[in-house]
Amino acid sequence: MTTPFMMPPTGFGPGSQPMDEGDEQLEYMPLPQDMRTYAPRIPEIEDITGDVTAALSLLRDVARACAKVAADGVARRFDLAGLDAASRALIAETMGEGEVAAKLRLTPAIAVQESVFAGIWRMSSASLDCIEVAPIPPCLLDHAFEPRRAGGLGDTPLQQGVVNAPPLLVELCDKSAAFTQEADLHVVNLTLLPHTEEDLVWLDHALGEGAATILSRGYGNCRVTATALRHVWRVQFYNSMDTLILDTFEVTRVPEVALAAREDLADSGSRLDAVLEAIT
Repeated sequence: MTTPFMMPPTGFGPGSQPMDEGDEQLEYMPLPQDMRTYAPRIPEIEDITGDVTAALSLLRDVARACAKVAADGVARRFDLAGLDAASRALIAETMGEGEVAAKLRLTPAIAVQESVFAGIWRMSSASLDCIEVAPIPPCLLDHAFEPRRAGGLGDTPLQQGVVNAPPLLVELCDKSAAFTQEADLHVVNLTLLPHTEEDLVWLDHALGEGAATILSRGYGNCRVTATALRHVWRVQFYNSMDTLILDTFEVTRVPEVALAAREDLADSGSRLDAVLEAIT
């Protein structure tokens, strides 16, 4: 038999009392709504007229190159300059736009867009139009740290409010100078470290800005910016509501969030073959 002493008390706790007119309603943060997921892509080619044999042949070569790059890691490039408008339209429709895009601010600037097939990149500039098959286009590795805005490093004047930035700069400079291709990833997590807004501004002036900016769009966004100090990248993760949730510096060849894995490259070749089979 249940006695009154075993029953939970009534009239207590949130929501149990009537609210006055001046009371505030409890508001919940909206939940994320969208996430990019893979879906098989069959290009719409009804409106493409003309001979696209050259485009189909090039795309088959691109598919075969995926397995080779997955095996040896050596990038392969395919020039599109000699193709006519119909072939270019077919290639653009087949490639689509994937999650990763980049801009390399050289003269001329180079725009880089990953296709829906991981590791297959479309690259264009005033003097360049090509497809490159690689974990990441080599130009982003070769020229990322060319200074677009030179950094002051240790000569950057200290301002009021700068507290913890100078020792972080010393750490990043040491790791940059000692970097080798075999070195482990080194991360300075600003999200977990105490710092002021003036610290971030001072670090930005001290490190400068390199030539490469990479944006990875998946569940939220990740913005990767090369500094003017070699091998040092600013990596910022945003959630699907565009709120900064992780802010780091990475000392590495290139952050993994921008790379296509070798397994993905091999899979991209198979998926591209399947698409070509469907449209021919």
